[in-house]
Amino acid sequence: MTTGIILLAHGSRDPVWRGPIEAVALQIVLRQPTTPVLCAYLELCGPTLAEAAEQLVGAGAKRLKVFPVFFGVGKHAREDIPKLLKQVQATHPDIHLELLPAAGESIQLTGLLAEIALSD
Repeated sequence: MTTGIILLAHGSRDPVWRGPIEAVALQIVLRQPTTPVLCAYLELCGPTLAEAAEQLVGAGAKRLKVFPVFFGVGKHAREDIPKLLKQVQATHPDIHLELLPAAGESIQLTGLLAEIALSD
């Protein structure tokens, strides 16, 4: 079963802002070239979550993992993203959608950030 990954971030009109999110996508491709991955954004730029899902499903993905690249778990992560996932699921009832915890909830990420802060 093909699993696609959507890196979901807030979004910005400034294309430079997207660089770190796109860098994560590139790292996924470099580590696992057969895994389809796309970036998606909640607002201010595209593609949207629905557009990214459509593209991955169109390419044959039967399962989608949505990774919110949010450090804090605010209204977007708690309320908006689950609503958007319900809409995607309604459009694609035959695919399996998995919402991963937000990046800021990852002990690996918080540990890495601490390590970076403590480094010389």
